[in-house]
Amino acid sequence: MSTMSSAGGTRARKKQRGAVLLGLAGGMLVVSAGFVGGYYVLGTRSVANAATNAPAATQMRTGAPQGTAEILATEVDLVTPHGAYKVTWADLGAEVDDEEGKRVSGDAASLGPKASIPIHINRDKAIAALLELKTRVDRAPRSAWLDLEAKVIHADIPGSGLDVWGTLPRLTTAARSGATKVELATIALPAAVTKASLGIDDISQVLGTYTTRFPVTDRDRNFNLKLAASKINGVVLRPGVEFSFNGTVGERSEKEGYKIAHVITEGEMVDGLAGGTCQISTTLFGAAFFAGLDIVKTQNHSRPSVYTPLGFDATVVWPRVDLKLANPYEFPVVLRYVVANGEAIVEVLGKKRPYDKIEFVRQITERTDFKQEERLDDTIADGETSIDQAGFPGIKLVRLRRFYQDGKVVRTNRWDVVYPPVTEYIRKGTNTDPDAKKPTQKDLHGPTPPSGDGMTISQ
Repeated sequence: MSTMSSAGGTRARKKQRGAVLLGLAGGMLVVSAGFVGGYYVLGTRSVANAATNAPAATQMRTGAPQGTAEILATEVDLVTPHGAYKVTWADLGAEVDDEEGKRVSGDAASLGPKASIPIHINRDKAIAALLELKTRVDRAPRSAWLDLEAKVIHADIPGSGLDVWGTLPRLTTAARSGATKVELATIALPAAVTKASLGIDDISQVLGTYTTRFPVTDRDRNFNLKLAASKINGVVLRPGVEFSFNGTVGERSEKEGYKIAHVITEGEMVDGLAGGTCQISTTLFGAAFFAGLDIVKTQNHSRPSVYTPLGFDATVVWPRVDLKLANPYEFPVVLRYVVANGEAIVEVLGKKRPYDKIEFVRQITERTDFKQEERLDDTIADGETSIDQAGFPGIKLVRLRRFYQDGKVVRTNRWDVVYPPVTEYIRKGTNTDPDAKKPTQKDLHGPTPPSGDGMTISQ
């Protein structure tokens, strides 16, 4: 009886343990199913969120801390001396460094202040982006220049150029800190001509000016005038420095571009190379005279000119006959020379001159009759005549320059000027053929002798 009861109890206990184990297994199966279902739901939500919120493909990379991809898509201000330009970090070649990302902890926001965001700059992409930006960023310098017409000096403006190689390390540092602004490295580009190197700081006043006129129909002569004047325009004369016309204008040759035009040779008007240059020197002489510049060396023509009063001219011949001037003032002056519309105009610009008035005075002291010579010509009809060159009397005169301050003469310069008589050449025909041609009168290019002995001009 006892034995049977013991065996039955044992079987009952075994069944109870089996039921418990079966219950535990079933519970674990339920819990396990719950975990699987929860993982599926959470995983689906995570993928959906990534597909919706990812700003760039780099956000899906495994080694990047949270927020790194957003930095790559962020616009950054590239600051230059001439303004800022917006681009994204990705455009500048910034990329996620997956290997480094595995070794750091925290998100991009916490790593940024330490410049530890796992981002590196792709050097080739960055250089390409910076070179493209360089075409927009670089600014050429502007040289200082004299605006002689407006009588204003424009200061130089330095330029700047993007330093691509100096900018690369700045990009790396800024990207790793999550910065939104980078000051690009630039190189200063100085102007070729600075205001200081111009040698003059004030051109607001006209110390003296002079104008001569010429016919616009003589194109070759006009060309010579403009060519010679262009070599003088803008020349600065510093205090005490001597100016040489020949030294500044240079050789007047065909190689230098000069053309054949009217010149005075041995007292006779003929066609010659660089004709018209003497009008340029004479006009400059007149402006220098009234500006009060020192007339160091000058020589008048062998015969008077039609474009300036008797006694107020200055001839030049390369290389032996020169016009030399000097600046007697304590400040520099600049020469403005314009040839246009039948006028040659010179202005001497600088600070205000110390004289109220400067006066040209001419007094003729002696006149001499000219001679006449015949030139026989068998190509024109017998007895017909024409004048090849008009005669002009020889004249001696005194030229004075008077300087006035407060209405009184404080200084006087004197020159004795001599014009030898100009021979008159008369062409006379000797051809007795009834059909022989008659002569054509030439343009004589000669001035009219002055009626009086005195003359005064002042500025």
